[in-house]
Amino acid sequence: MRSRKILLISGDFVEDYEVMVPFQTLLTVGHTVHAVCPGKKAGETVATAIHDFEGHQTYSEKPGHRFRLNAAFDDVDAKDYDALVVPGGRAPEYLRLDERVLEIVRHFFRTNKPVAAICHGLQILAAAAVVEGRKCQAYPAVRPELTQAGAIWDQPSEGLDNACVDGRLVTAAAWPAHPAWLSAFLKVLETAESS
Repeated sequence: MRSRKILLISGDFVEDYEVMVPFQTLLTVGHTVHAVCPGKKAGETVATAIHDFEGHQTYSEKPGHRFRLNAAFDDVDAKDYDALVVPGGRAPEYLRLDERVLEIVRHFFRTNKPVAAICHGLQILAAAAVVEGRKCQAYPAVRPELTQAGAIWDQPSEGLDNACVDGRLVTAAAWPAHPAWLSAFLKVLETAESS
């Protein structure tokens, strides 16, 4: 396995599982992961939110953990990274307004590097105008943004537990898809063998 250097872009009220699980999983299998947030430095934290599916018309939200960043956003040079992870939660709704975030995302698509995005993280991809003609999944409420940006909607399973792979882009609807989403991303990263 070749160790990859991966950038993870987060922000306050990122979904707890969607930032912690990929961060820890990718480190566990031997990759280097730099977790960053605009306006914050290494050692600072972002607040997370726990989103759950409890039978309401949409997800519920509870306070999560503090997630410690291990790199500074201002030091990021996208050329130095092999792949990108974009978690969901509420952070993407304001991160998509940051032009530098969008330019970093565009770099990964221009250079055909692997990208994994989940849930509301695809709001950033839609704002960066990188999903046109690409098959994607996201939390169902993000579907209008994706289709207006030209994406091809791939309906997530009823349990929101499957993933979608389009070339080097791996997407999923929400954290119940972590096994499928991370497994697919590890294959794209050539960490795991393709079946």
